[in-house]
Amino acid sequence: MDELTMAARGNYGCPLCGNTGCTEFYRDRQRPYRQCDQCDLVFVTNQFQLTAEAEKAVYDQHQNCPEDAGYRAFLSRLAAPLLERLAPDSKGLDFGSGPGPTLSVIFQEAGHDVALFDPYYANHPALLQAHYDFITSTEVVEHLSQPGNELQRLWAQLKPGGYLGLMTKLVVSPEAFASWHYKNDPTHISFFSKATFRFIGTQWGVEPQFLGDDVIIFRKA
Repeated sequence: MDELTMAARGNYGCPLCGNTGCTEFYRDRQRPYRQCDQCDLVFVTNQFQLTAEAEKAVYDQHQNCPEDAGYRAFLSRLAAPLLERLAPDSKGLDFGSGPGPTLSVIFQEAGHDVALFDPYYANHPALLQAHYDFITSTEVVEHLSQPGNELQRLWAQLKPGGYLGLMTKLVVSPEAFASWHYKNDPTHISFFSKATFRFIGTQWGVEPQFLGDDVIIFRKA
């Protein structure tokens, strides 16, 4: 059984791989951050995470929408390379679509069918049992308290040859982390590095593709 599956089944420690070899990475006035010595994930432990109600209150303040050209341009950093790779009329899932779904609109405008799932705004669990040609998750994985569980499930939902496209800012070093604005969002609790995504790719038997500073694409063999 691989590490991601072990974590998904409740082998606690690192919330991504289940490893218990984790040490303090950084501490500020709000909370400590730990790092796994196996998969390199930096994470916030449960006792320092927001309640579901407090987390949703933060998300409710987001004002993204398809009419926002700047937001479309931001999402296009993932949408454009995925659109180049997809076959016509592909079926996709936008996981963590948020209160103002926009990425799905970009794909629908290009002729693809996209379902929406979000635990707060589009909670349709049946969609997590279906299979897809592509799955997107933009600015989502940093919010996951059990990323091993969630990513393993999404990978299982992909059809052979399918794409998993992620957007998240990457950890570079402890020095950069100390002044990193990304960690200051109280809903951000899981922080990935390139090493973390390479670890995930090893578990899945594929190599991640890094595009720019915050786009990661996996293709299922």
